[in-house]
Amino acid sequence: MSEIALRNVRLLVAYDGTDFHGFAASEGVPTVMGALTETLERITQHPVRLTGAGRTDAGVHAWGQVVSGLLPAHTDLERLAMSLNQMLRPAIAVRRAEWADDDFSARFSATSRTYRYDVWNDRVPNPLRARSVWHVGPPLDVDAMNRAAADLVGDHDFSSFCRRPQPAAGVDPPSLQRVVHRAGWQRLGDVPRLQFEITASSFCHQMVRSIVGTLVEVGLGKRDAESIPATLAAAHRNAAGRIAPAAGLVLWYVGYDGPRWDA
Repeated sequence: MSEIALRNVRLLVAYDGTDFHGFAASEGVPTVMGALTETLERITQHPVRLTGAGRTDAGVHAWGQVVSGLLPAHTDLERLAMSLNQMLRPAIAVRRAEWADDDFSARFSATSRTYRYDVWNDRVPNPLRARSVWHVGPPLDVDAMNRAAADLVGDHDFSSFCRRPQPAAGVDPPSLQRVVHRAGWQRLGDVPRLQFEITASSFCHQMVRSIVGTLVEVGLGKRDAESIPATLAAAHRNAAGRIAPAAGLVLWYVGYDGPRWDA
């Protein structure tokens, strides 16, 4: 049997992460990557190995996750996307499927990532949004939260906001230095919904949720709006606030302009 020609594909994927144990494949538990890989293999009748732009945690959602991998070159991508959406609905959807250059990697070609985090800021919770927001009852000072968020922009060591990695014996721990391009809060319409948006070169584990938890403490008056530089300088997780719940977090967009992440 002649060898099947393969071609690199790029998928734009959205998902509700509530019922998954994160994005990355993991033995014995449902994950977004596991479901996507299994369904692709059923459709194409060919082994598939995929790479994602970001490894979102359990309960975290995505609108702009990007996935790449090799598929049989004869695959009809329009029909493939339709089949995937039929089989994976309602929790996972492929918004776009297109062929990519051979050297394209959803992870390593990425130059920025944008996350959004939604807070329902009202005394009464909203059951219709319970899977996608963090309910915070007391009123939040958005201006103070934005003053604090401004100090996160730039090139910093985010050790205070990240779960410290545990490298193998004899291996140096990876740097937690990151470049944040922008960060800020806004009110959405005439409902008590606040949205935080942050864009950075890349993020370390739990970084966005730790930042959101810290900024909410600022908004509640439990932490000074001018305290962020000292929190960054401490370079210790205990210096920051609580980790915000997973439900409010969405991987919104992955950028591919400029130098590759691994350049």
